[in-house]
Amino acid sequence: MKPKSVLLQWVEAFNNSDVEKISNLYADDAVNHQVANEPVVGKTDIKKMFEFEFAQAEMTCIVENIFEDGEWVIIEWKDPLGLRGCGFFHIVDSKIVFQRGYWDKLSFLKQHNLPIV
Repeated sequence: MKPKSVLLQWVEAFNNSDVEKISNLYADDAVNHQVANEPVVGKTDIKKMFEFEFAQAEMTCIVENIFEDGEWVIIEWKDPLGLRGCGFFHIVDSKIVFQRGYWDKLSFLKQHNLPIV
């Protein structure tokens, strides 16, 4: 499966808060590093991260642009509240092995009335 197809499945699972589906898109030793947070290593811990995050806030990823180059795919996104960000995904054998995301954590926390940590 091409990286763009994997990313589109990721967006669908994210928008449905589907922890099982989204976590199954990651390799067992994957790294998810949202730069506003510490890196999360391993499929099991990535699944726990999504369980926690989906319980904290209702989130929606609206795709603005997708760029694909070999094993890499980049997404520019926004959400209904006006937050914007981008994500870089390295996908090998139809599995996400590395993800890095850039977004404004302070704005996110304020928009969802979450404690600033």
